[in-house]
Amino acid sequence: MNRIKVKSSAKINLSLDVTGKLPDGYHTIESVFQTVGIYDITETEISEGNHISLECSDSDIPCNERNIAYRAVLLFKELCGFDFGCKIKIEKNIPSQAGMGGGSSDGACIFYSLNKLLNTGFTIDDMLPYAEKLGADVPFFLMGGTAYVQGKGEKLHPLNDFSGNIMLIAKGSAGISTPEAYRNIDKLENPVHPDTQKLLKCIHSDDKNAFRYYGNIFEQAVKNDDIDTIKSVMMNNNALCSVMTGSGSAVFGQFSDMDSASKCRNILKDRGFYAEVCKTEKNSFIDI
Repeated sequence: MNRIKVKSSAKINLSLDVTGKLPDGYHTIESVFQTVGIYDITETEISEGNHISLECSDSDIPCNERNIAYRAVLLFKELCGFDFGCKIKIEKNIPSQAGMGGGSSDGACIFYSLNKLLNTGFTIDDMLPYAEKLGADVPFFLMGGTAYVQGKGEKLHPLNDFSGNIMLIAKGSAGISTPEAYRNIDKLENPVHPDTQKLLKCIHSDDKNAFRYYGNIFEQAVKNDDIDTIKSVMMNNNALCSVMTGSGSAVFGQFSDMDSASKCRNILKDRGFYAEVCKTEKNSFIDI
């Protein structure tokens, strides 16, 4: 086998809190990450020589060393200790500037794909130090499912299976600047913190009311009319909850049934928003 095609999932933050700021300027977080069934599709092929080529369906995304998937190949070469050529094609379906980890998912997918194609047999633990070099969310995607995340995103603790929950994810046209969002967090005087520990207890006990403890501190730091509108539409159309993911600008709502979620999706699409129904998933990658 010298070619593999893989679906790589998006993620949402069921809970996201900022717990501190390090001397190097990075912030520490406390969060519950969850993979969801919205996927980029990556085709990876081993080729002659040592050249890396990358194609992407989104013309706004660079296809050079600025691309996380490209850098993932370079780091995998470092990990395995030998050279090879690689051709990559990425079909982008995960919205960008949405707080859903689309780039990080693609980077992790390259690690997953090359490990299979080259029969290197690396464990997730083997790949994690290199994944951390790519970006804070990349280690999570190597694991997938549901995880309690701390530090800069590198401290991962797998949680009980939380798959099968119905989610509607929506986004307006405007993106959110992550650095600006963190600067605004630093300016908050009396932030209200999500109760991540109660959420963890609910997930551990399979409590169906876990959604009551979803939350995101960035909602207090980001001002975006689309986010407010989407949340309002969801809550007025039978969503159990509606929460922004990451530093924005996507919003997810949990629904008790697929019919309600689909009806709300159609309302949001009619108003010009990106909107897709999916479920929480236990894996990041699906071979196709």
